[in-house]
Amino acid sequence: MTGTTGPARLATRRSNMATSQSQLVADAITERTGRAVELVLVTSFGDVTKAHLTQLGGTGVFVNALRDELTADTVDFAVHSLKDLPTAPADGLVLAAIPERDDPRDALCARDGLKFADLPAGSRIGTGSPRRVAQLAALRSDLVYVPIRGNAETRLGKVASGELDAVVLAYAGLVRVGRTADVTDVFDPEQVLPAPGQGALAVECRADRAAGDLAYLSAVDHPATRLAVVAERTVLAELEAGCAAPVGAHALYDADRGELRLRAAVVSTDGSESVRGERTAAVAGPADVDGAAALGRELARTMISDGADRIVADAFAERDAPPAP
Repeated sequence: MTGTTGPARLATRRSNMATSQSQLVADAITERTGRAVELVLVTSFGDVTKAHLTQLGGTGVFVNALRDELTADTVDFAVHSLKDLPTAPADGLVLAAIPERDDPRDALCARDGLKFADLPAGSRIGTGSPRRVAQLAALRSDLVYVPIRGNAETRLGKVASGELDAVVLAYAGLVRVGRTADVTDVFDPEQVLPAPGQGALAVECRADRAAGDLAYLSAVDHPATRLAVVAERTVLAELEAGCAAPVGAHALYDADRGELRLRAAVVSTDGSESVRGERTAAVAGPADVDGAAALGRELARTMISDGADRIVADAFAERDAPPAP
């Protein structure tokens, strides 16, 4: 068993963003429990492949290498961006903690300080997310959406070089790598719903250690965040869609009212068709994850009856279609 005497070993991807957010979790654990933590850098398939996420399906490409280390017991726990995690549970692993979520919104980083509404027609907007493309195209079909890969610094560099007019990234990630000065606009969830779990981190470990020597990980769990992301990710699971699907969801817990509000959207890749829904339900406090999951299932099933599953299927068919000759 790893990490029973020396510092706990935290597995993380090697990118600047991944190590920055993992260090935040490590520091929080040390502050709250006194336990020293060291980072173990792991290279995932998603980090080395040149293929776009839409070609890969997205699900698991950034997390499987970390999970292999957990299963082998060569590290104690791993930190993921929650939006990258498949919704299906991994055998033998458990989410020991979901720290308090950062800002879940999407951000525009454009040349010349331009807002989204002010971009000239034909401007080239870079993003690797079909969800972002679909929702942004619904707002402005006169822009050109360009699939891109790479870390935040690489994507921002494409704007600085003039290759692109703007890129769209998660605001929380830009905060973590200290690049908020590049943000020229932020999309309210009323405009663009974030990915399920966006802005949140996940601390994953072996199930057989979660209640034992790694029980201290619960010190960084934030029940209200867990409640919200369970509802969001349940929508994704019910739609049988992965993180590369054009699905947005956002939940907010109102502690004063004891209510959880959930909104979701499925938008065709060209933005021309959408199914949107919203539900609010009473929950028995921030620990009521069963109530959150029930809310997510109810909303997803209503959306499926309105055709959301067909839009998801069409998006996957488009992704998997052979290129035109």
